[in-house]
Amino acid sequence: MQSTWHQQLKAALPEGYFKAINSFLDKVYASGTVYPPRDAIFKALQLTPYEKTKVLILGQDPYHGPGQAQGLSFSVPDSIPAPPSLQNILKELSDDIGSRSHHDLTSWAEQGVLLLNACLSVPAGQANGHANLIWEPFTDAIIELLNQKEESLVFILWGSYARKKKRLITHDRHLVLESPHPSPLSSYRGFFGSKPFSKTNHFLAQHHQARIDWLD
Repeated sequence: MQSTWHQQLKAALPEGYFKAINSFLDKVYASGTVYPPRDAIFKALQLTPYEKTKVLILGQDPYHGPGQAQGLSFSVPDSIPAPPSLQNILKELSDDIGSRSHHDLTSWAEQGVLLLNACLSVPAGQANGHANLIWEPFTDAIIELLNQKEESLVFILWGSYARKKKRLITHDRHLVLESPHPSPLSSYRGFFGSKPFSKTNHFLAQHHQARIDWLD
């Protein structure tokens, strides 16, 4: 992981944790199809360095279908149809700020939006198949490190799984935006109309930080 996150996480995690992650990845990628491609596992951290992170959007685990996962929560390549959750995210974005045609959210990551999944890998066709095996202490440490930043951040927590991580966000200088998950199973119970994109930009502007161009 070539990122400024490396030293931060190395200090925050038990000795040998990175070695354990690499051993886990060696094992699972050798035993079957795993998403995203191994060279994209840490893409979110590589595109959004620690010092540039202004917003966190937390997902549960990568998409588990062919060609979808690219190492960024909720994002897929533009050549892939938007999965239902991403369709609803883009619908809420359209209602909140304006329309965006791209399914690839890389430009958000490059502006300081950390698109993090709580688990960074998934077996093909097995949603949440790598839960509680290696990733949670690693990604919890990321949230805790962001909580410790002096700058005010926005944490966007969609769905019950992500909202459980609110316990890691203890400083009131940060903004936590919670709502139901954008999944079709829950989006009509409060995700639509939650306006996370405009609320995020309003908060960033209040704290003298550049707004996110969500339509880019």
